[in-house]
Amino acid sequence: YGTAVSEKMDENHPLNPKRPYAAAKAGADRLVYSYMTTYDLPAVIVRPFNMFGPRQHLEKLIPRFITSCVLNEPLTIHGTGESRRDFTYVDDLADALDIVIHAPAEKVIGEVFNVGSAKDFSIKEIAELITGKMNGRRSSELKYTPSHLNVGDRPGQVFRHTADISKISKALGWQPETGLDKGLDLTIDWYLKN
Repeated sequence: YGTAVSEKMDENHPLNPKRPYAAAKAGADRLVYSYMTTYDLPAVIVRPFNMFGPRQHLEKLIPRFITSCVLNEPLTIHGTGESRRDFTYVDDLADALDIVIHAPAEKVIGEVFNVGSAKDFSIKEIAELITGKMNGRRSSELKYTPSHLNVGDRPGQVFRHTADISKISKALGWQPETGLDKGLDLTIDWYLKN
């Protein structure tokens, strides 16, 4: 979607990707849409916002912050850390996909559904939550000393995006069940064990 032009981004929000990675996702979205409209392909477009949870690749924000704490390294924050994201626990995405797959065809074919938490958090808030939780799990001799290394903004930085999930909630009854706090606990536990 790019940076939000409204408080919450519904499925009609303009697609305005600012990075090549985001443009590739938007391109795939529009390619599926073109097959739906041209050839009546019975497809559904699901737009997940930022996901997190166990087994996520270490290049992603939350696993990177957790492993930086484990290694007692500073957490790298792009810019001021004030950019905001909608983080959704992976099990909630899996539940949403399962609901879409098993929904009556007339409710989903040709539709676009956002999947997110409908809440946004700054990168700085995520860093503070993770460092606080990591300190609560470690013995005093392993205490993590919170430090942040602020570096320049990434090219094409998105400053805020928050999902409007009212469409999937009304049409299919889906709501996220795992809040950020519980999801972080589950994710941190997995990374500490693995």
